[in-house]
Amino acid sequence: MVDPEEPNLLRADFPYTRIPPVRFDPDGVPQARPAAIWITDTTFRDGQQARAPYTVDQIVHLYDLLAQLGGPVIRQTELFAYTALDREAISACQQRPGPEVTTWMRASLDDLPAVQATGVKETGILVSASDYHVYLKMKRTRRQAADDYASVVHAVIDAGLRPRCHLEDLTRADLDGFVAPLVTSLLELGRTAGVPVKFRLCDTMGFGLPWAEASLPRGVPRLVQFFTKTLGVPPEQLEWHGHNDFHRAEVNTVAAWLYGCAAANGSLFGFGERTGNPPLEALVIDYVGLTGDSTGLDTTAITRAAEYFRDVLRTPLAANYPFAGAGFNVTSAGVHADGLLKNEEIYNIFDTTRILDRPLGITVNDRSGLAGIAYWINTRMGWRGAQQVRKDDPRVVAIHREVERQYAASRTTGFSPDEMEALTRFHFGNAPATTTRS
Repeated sequence: MVDPEEPNLLRADFPYTRIPPVRFDPDGVPQARPAAIWITDTTFRDGQQARAPYTVDQIVHLYDLLAQLGGPVIRQTELFAYTALDREAISACQQRPGPEVTTWMRASLDDLPAVQATGVKETGILVSASDYHVYLKMKRTRRQAADDYASVVHAVIDAGLRPRCHLEDLTRADLDGFVAPLVTSLLELGRTAGVPVKFRLCDTMGFGLPWAEASLPRGVPRLVQFFTKTLGVPPEQLEWHGHNDFHRAEVNTVAAWLYGCAAANGSLFGFGERTGNPPLEALVIDYVGLTGDSTGLDTTAITRAAEYFRDVLRTPLAANYPFAGAGFNVTSAGVHADGLLKNEEIYNIFDTTRILDRPLGITVNDRSGLAGIAYWINTRMGWRGAQQVRKDDPRVVAIHREVERQYAASRTTGFSPDEMEALTRFHFGNAPATTTRS
């Protein structure tokens, strides 16, 4: 182990006063997706660091939604074990079918009794990897930190638990001088005890890069293969944990899968420290896209979770949030609505009604045109085939004139569903409205 007196802050890659440079090597690494990949959840750990604490009942409800959404694919979820409320939530979830409940602790023996008391089989351990953390935050040398980590991992194994080492700030770490000897020693400790040591590869500041040619320590493909090929860590003992500081949390996580990491960590709707984590629901969609296997998954749980965040947790998602926002598949552009009238596949990512229980929608405003109004009426009324009205129908034209009149009179908001239903009933008579989601 290289144990310098001063930290190596890798200033060529992380100048701080400038945007970090994106560096590439001339050769790329080959894809090496493991035979089995899966998802783990941090909604109740990292996710809870970005919002008000959940109540026990809220945790249990979200846990049930995780079980519905992920089936056999979301294998674990982690919770803190510090407070009585944390431990009550752990106990409540352990009594229900769903992902295995694990915990998280600092690299401190003082945290171990609370973790043991929960009865979990696995715990995460904070194992800071970069000199930013070791020297500047912990005020230790690399050797001191490594000795502390080894003593805690040893104690966790002695307590009958599986250790999961969270290599904090890995994408800013000295891989050869510190990470390699540290991981090698922890692997050997686990082999001696007959317990596999897991490693969570933490892109704590979101510096990771998804491209096969991207240089270390930031290149996710090369970093994963540093662990699998150079250090000999089996894919099933690796888990990627990303952050979204540079808008790359999801794509970096998929890259980790593709290049040899079996487990991908995320949180519901990406809630997490600062800019958040990979969105768990996006990982589910990408899992199905990569494997073609949706056995046991209920993707409509994404919509139910979004409604729970909005209606119960009072945490609405942005309207354009993918898969779950109120307007993610709602259009107000007339040219798009014209295409939807002909075939909804033209402007819809997939069958959102079947996959997410979210029918296509449209907001009528001054840009919707005749096609937008016709599409709104047909969708809201549930009219199909010969029942559908065309955009040149005189009644559609009359509604369009009223829309134009109101905007000409300085209206600035879109027409609400109630307003549109009133206009439709006025011009179409007693046409029965449906109760489909708008």
